[in-house]
Amino acid sequence: MENKKGNGWALLPLGVFLVLFVGSGIITGDFYKLPVLVAIIIASIVALSMNRKDSLNTKVERFAKGAGHPDLIIMVLIFILAGAFSEAAKGMGAVESTVNLALSVLPQNLLVVGLFVIGAFISLSMGTSTGTIAALAPIAVGISSETDISAALAVAAVIGGAMFGDNLSIISDTTIAAVRTQQTKMNDKFKVNFLIVLPAAILTMAILLFMTLGNTSDVSVQEFSWIKILPYIGVLIAALTGMNVLATLTGGILLAGIIGLFDGSYTLESFAKAITTGISGMSELIILSLLIGGVVQLIKHNGGIHFLLNVLTRNIKSRKGAEFSIAGLVSATNLSTANNTISIITVGPLAKEIADEYGIDKRKSASLLDLFSCSVQGIVPYGAQMLIAAEFAKVSSVELMPFAFYPILTAVFGILAILFNFPKLSTKTEAEKQAA
Repeated sequence: MENKKGNGWALLPLGVFLVLFVGSGIITGDFYKLPVLVAIIIASIVALSMNRKDSLNTKVERFAKGAGHPDLIIMVLIFILAGAFSEAAKGMGAVESTVNLALSVLPQNLLVVGLFVIGAFISLSMGTSTGTIAALAPIAVGISSETDISAALAVAAVIGGAMFGDNLSIISDTTIAAVRTQQTKMNDKFKVNFLIVLPAAILTMAILLFMTLGNTSDVSVQEFSWIKILPYIGVLIAALTGMNVLATLTGGILLAGIIGLFDGSYTLESFAKAITTGISGMSELIILSLLIGGVVQLIKHNGGIHFLLNVLTRNIKSRKGAEFSIAGLVSATNLSTANNTISIITVGPLAKEIADEYGIDKRKSASLLDLFSCSVQGIVPYGAQMLIAAEFAKVSSVELMPFAFYPILTAVFGILAILFNFPKLSTKTEAEKQAA
């Protein structure tokens, strides 16, 4: 039975992973010195060695249950299709054509800002940050290779835009979880959330513009084919219509294959090989995600999550303090689970109790849950968004952290919203409104 009292020692596997993964990179100056899979395997062994009251078989089954969580398996399927789509589109020339189109339309100092805006637009429509990153990261890397803009900055801009949309989209699982646990309306939460994060988005675009003003690259724009860009356009249109991300990526793969077969870029054999290569390129990320899911399940069962909940709700004395507790709860839980949806689902019921007790508007509590979970998710180097972007950019996810402007600014403006009670909301209940 899950430990409801809380146990700080249950967080040890996460600490071991972070020390090995981040610490070894800082000490050696090379974040590839210790492979991330080795770090998570060691953390998994530590997690399985804890709680000696249960047999090893029981703990392994519990680990497997965490690795097989439906949200995690869906994420793995997205990784598989994202890898296949990326390689299939790349093999038939979609990346080159898209990059040349972008270079021919946008001034060079607006390319990275454009990536942020497009990422926000796609994610807002698709309701998924990982799917958005999978679609746009290859384009960001392509633009980087044709300019003096670093790949880390380019893909970090995509992550920022993706997290903006994921936080606000009415079809995002994080939004749905936040709204349901706080028992408020989707459009009401959107309005409050949007007012808080809009300044962060504007400031992020200003920073990206400033950082790329000195771009003096003389890029020769080559010809591009609109037909070869269709896979990306198809993904964008599917995103705007709210199509399921798995169906969107599958359609993108098929469209890339059909175009490649007709223009001679592919044979059936080479198309199949491209898909296989793309999926294989995601293997490390998939294994890492599954192992993290297993470790998190053990941490949760042993009381690690409840320990965080107890610590962060111990000294609440005011409404602002209660709002900070909600923000801290979902942030700490997200740091432990590296999954914003699971974090909201875990913390949501307790956040509702805190909101009711201290008179926090449901729209505000729902916004805080979603906002801070997405902020942390866009920063942690072992989160799916950072890992998948790093995979495309061929850099360490830790190297992307200094460029995570939007997730950081989201937290800053979230804190300011608590301190200055922004936005001002009516505290009248529905019954009071009807009586009036």
